[in-house]
Amino acid sequence: MLSRQFVRENPETVREALANKGVDVDLDRLLAVDEEWRELKRRGDDLRHERNEVSSRIGELKQDGEEAAAQAAIERSQSLKSELQDVEERAEELEAELEASLLELPQIPHDSVPIGVDESENVERRREGFDDRRVLPDEVVPHYDLGEELGILDFERGAKVAGAGFYVATGDGARLEHALIQFMLDVHREQGYHDVFPPIPVNSASMRGTGQLPKFTEDAYRVGGTNEEPYADEDLWLLPTAEVPVTNLHRDEILLGEDLPLKYQAYTPNFRQEAGEHGTETRGIARVHQFNKVEMVNFVRPEESHDRFEGLVDEAEEVLRRLELPYRVLEMCTGDLGFTQAKKYDLEVWAPADDMDEAPDAGGRWLEVSSVSNFEGFQARRAGIRYREEHHESAEFCHTLNGSGLAVPRIVVAILEYYQNPDGTVTVPEALRPYMGGTEVIEGHEPVGETKLGEG
Repeated sequence: MLSRQFVRENPETVREALANKGVDVDLDRLLAVDEEWRELKRRGDDLRHERNEVSSRIGELKQDGEEAAAQAAIERSQSLKSELQDVEERAEELEAELEASLLELPQIPHDSVPIGVDESENVERRREGFDDRRVLPDEVVPHYDLGEELGILDFERGAKVAGAGFYVATGDGARLEHALIQFMLDVHREQGYHDVFPPIPVNSASMRGTGQLPKFTEDAYRVGGTNEEPYADEDLWLLPTAEVPVTNLHRDEILLGEDLPLKYQAYTPNFRQEAGEHGTETRGIARVHQFNKVEMVNFVRPEESHDRFEGLVDEAEEVLRRLELPYRVLEMCTGDLGFTQAKKYDLEVWAPADDMDEAPDAGGRWLEVSSVSNFEGFQARRAGIRYREEHHESAEFCHTLNGSGLAVPRIVVAILEYYQNPDGTVTVPEALRPYMGGTEVIEGHEPVGETKLGEG
């Protein structure tokens, strides 16, 4: 979150950020509340000071036999106490409103972020592996059809056991997901990441710390709490991303400079209620309610965060380079920048089967597989994550960053479509073969049950 002092001293900067990010917050009301709150704090200090002076005179007046003056002082002290109580109660009300309003303010975009209204004004920074892509079949079969033909993706049974937006990976489909997860973890261990396996449910304090609450409650799965006390700290949510529990590992803690940079990685399943919003992504596994992902989270000194941001982008890209999948790097404009982010790049892998409006010349579509974000001090301030170089020095807020390394289902989509062969089989990327027991080609499985493929 932004500090009160920053908002108070830089209202036009905040106003510009609200406009550029397309966020509607009544900043004038927030500033008015802050001014009234500060005036009440000053009035409260004056009342306490006067009451202390009056109270100290009461005994002296009584000792000097000035009973009338002493009684007047007592009455004045009681009046001051009553007025002070009213002032403090109103200040507490304003304090709560001010804190709630500050939580609604988005992060200020970094000066380098391109100004734009929406995703159409994002900037493509580069493409990798696209010009020398492998030779594909004349007609590339979409992953959802190919997965069912091979017997490795089962959408009907996924819907049966959990509902729309869920799927079952079976046989080599399941092996492929497991292989990708372990491969990604191994790549990031080489890059100096420390493994974390966090809880899957997270509390409201954790969701607030990383900025998911109060803005994005509709996207999250709530599993604990009551409507009578919404979003209490004891409420539980299924994590939407490992960014939430891993960042909150150090909530309300002070780190030492010698600990930084801290680089954590975590594999988790992730849960979001956002499936079925974008055209053909309602089919298949490109946009589902539950998906596997490896997440990288960094804690760094403020002066190092933008250099670390570029390093984090490269670390996420390394997975795509080793899988030899064509991809591009996209910089988000202000209008497509997230609520908590100062700067963000998306890595988008090329899936050649389905044509979309944003498809490259060769057809297909781009699928986001990683968002790499620098939050600067925004999350750290919300979560109370500070550091100091030495024990005797004052603490300041560190900067946090995170990036997917990567989202597994969409990599599966890209592999099934990009590595498919004319005979309907799929070549396993060379980097994954050791993780699949040496399997070089996915040839498919006979379906289980009375009705066989092509019958009934």
